Amino acid sequence: MPYRYPEESSHADAAFEAWGESLEEVFRSSWDAALGVLIDDPDTLEPRIRRPIEIAERRLDMLLLEFLQTQIYIKDAEGLLLRIGDLKVEGGAEMGNTGSEGDPAAPCRLRATAAGEPVDRSRHAIGTDVKAVTLHGFTLKRTSDGWRASVLLDV
Repeated sequence: MPYRYPEESSHADAAFEAWGESLEEVFRSSWDAALGVLIDDPDTLEPRIRRPIEIAERRLDMLLLEFLQTQIYIKDAEGLLLRIGDLKVEGGAEMGNTGSEGDPAAPCRLRATAAGEPVDRSRHAIGTDVKAVTLHGFTLKRTSDGWRASVLLDV
């Protein structure tokens, strides 16, 4: 499991740390962790509906934030919970564009395919509703092992 939930988060928040050897792995692990807050067992989701996802941001950390926010928006607007399939992050990594203020680097892009289904309370054990990703303590860092993200969700 490439993520964990710290004990010190409050009842109004859900925090997690996610990691991976690549940007793609840490992005996927981050959404898996957020999805694990929404439903008890994300593996119960069936790939009935597919959605392409394309996002561009100037900074990698903001790309991750927007990626997570997009999944939350789809959950709220369409009632869909999606798992991430193919995912590719381009730009930023080779430039070290992890979130420096005033970084003039070219945009970072994410392209992914997500698949899932509407929430079905008879099959999905509902967890805690996530309203948004907060900027408080939000980080995405390159490490000696790959990448690590720290995320605080407003619930």
